[in-house]
Amino acid sequence: MRRIDHTQPQALYSVETTRRMDRAAASTLPPHTLMARAGLAVARLAQALQPHARRIWVACGPGNNGGDGLIAATNLHLWTQANGGGAEVCVTHFLGDPVDESRLPADARNALNQARAAGLRFCANPPESWNLAIDALLGIGATRAPQGTMAQWMERLLASAAPVLCVDVPSGLNADTGQWAGTPTPAQQTHSTVPHGPRHTLTLLSVKPGLFTAQGRDAAGTVWFDDLGVEPGPDASVTAWLSGHSGCGIAASQPPHASHKGSFGDVLILGGQDMAVDGAGMTGAALLAARSALHAGAGRVFVGLLEAASTANGIRWDPVCPELMFRQIDPLLESNLLKTAGVVCGCGGGSSVARVLPRVLSRAPSLVLDADALNAVAADSALQTLLRQRSARGWFTVITPHPLEAARLLGSDTAAVMADRLQAARTLSERFGVVCVLKGSGTVIAAPGQTPRINPTGNAALATAGTGDVLAGMIGCALALPGRTVDRRLDLVARSVFQHGWLADHWAMEEAPPGNPAETLSASRLAARVRPMGGV
Repeated sequence: MRRIDHTQPQALYSVETTRRMDRAAASTLPPHTLMARAGLAVARLAQALQPHARRIWVACGPGNNGGDGLIAATNLHLWTQANGGGAEVCVTHFLGDPVDESRLPADARNALNQARAAGLRFCANPPESWNLAIDALLGIGATRAPQGTMAQWMERLLASAAPVLCVDVPSGLNADTGQWAGTPTPAQQTHSTVPHGPRHTLTLLSVKPGLFTAQGRDAAGTVWFDDLGVEPGPDASVTAWLSGHSGCGIAASQPPHASHKGSFGDVLILGGQDMAVDGAGMTGAALLAARSALHAGAGRVFVGLLEAASTANGIRWDPVCPELMFRQIDPLLESNLLKTAGVVCGCGGGSSVARVLPRVLSRAPSLVLDADALNAVAADSALQTLLRQRSARGWFTVITPHPLEAARLLGSDTAAVMADRLQAARTLSERFGVVCVLKGSGTVIAAPGQTPRINPTGNAALATAGTGDVLAGMIGCALALPGRTVDRRLDLVARSVFQHGWLADHWAMEEAPPGNPAETLSASRLAARVRPMGGV
């Protein structure tokens, strides 16, 4: 058993693949072996999490997940007896309405018989209080929201101020997508916003993608893994990879001493619509992207602002980062820089970005499309055609949509995107021949013909204006590094996403003045803390 700590990549397997692994392993082992191992692992983790617990509530459902809970409860009860005292174990076991033990799977029926033989205490209702709760109501087979008694127990678990340990997956969570199965209950809908105690999930046999994206991160809490002594077979295809890096994901080695500006590439930022265009000024977005590209290690950063034709006194320099070099937009679009730089287009682009996109899509081999550039592409079939043609030319394109922008590109809605974030990212990647960075909790990184990655870093502190522009600039810098293979570029994109979230996760520990609390995360402060990705 180990904690998933994000220091190394982790293979993630779908429900279908996990079931095949389960059947293959069970066929080679004595009956009930896997459930015995699973229940023992849950009991050991429960004891480690709350070694001095006085009362443990184990909520068991009618399937094999409930059987795992029963074995765990039996072990905890027997350990208490052997030690002459310890935690009181209270088990609530839902057997259907009406009760029908004959419908129990064979493993779960055996677990129930063991629990009864051990003298385990069964309760009709949850106790008034507990020091630890074990959620063994529903496993990976859940396809709809619980009702009746199980829904009431789940509400108690979700609102628990004491720690909760979920068996395999949080009950009711789709292990593939990270969404609640069926129509979410009120408790599920508010779980991420209502205060509750620590959450832990011991996922068994395989690690599931839904624990790390959409609602999964809030529901699962800290994720632990026990493979139950079973190795994935040769036919067990990996559904996604959970990204993992030591530290914040930057290069461990130093660049050569003989490096120069050209060793780290040029970044070109196109965006930042002027207020004179239509009354919506978004210059700051382009500056945030430019500053983050600079701090990420770009050799030179150029900025082409989308100013109104009548603008006489446009921005000519950035007093925060005077290293940034500003250029007029039209000469810039005809320059050789568009062909050689890592180009970031769309940050604060407003309605003005549409007119520059045909030239950008047709002339920039290394391109990041963000924000308003994505909205313009979604609304224009000709731009979509230009975007699709880029991959045939061997050009590298990254799109960085949030769910609404992804929905516009797909011609769907946000709910459909969020229902299966992995599938949405894969579809966008394959449809347009691009790397898709679908932002959100558990950002998904999908590339044509490759296994998607899920990013494990980041938190709600990033839910503030401009942080997406910072990420776009970081990715632009990753694309600017010269001489990189497609696989290396994809890895640098993933590392950029990882570092972006890592900085938010470690914000309070990073550079806080002595004796003073850390500053609130804002996009400008985040850009200033970005670290070079390295030129190697």
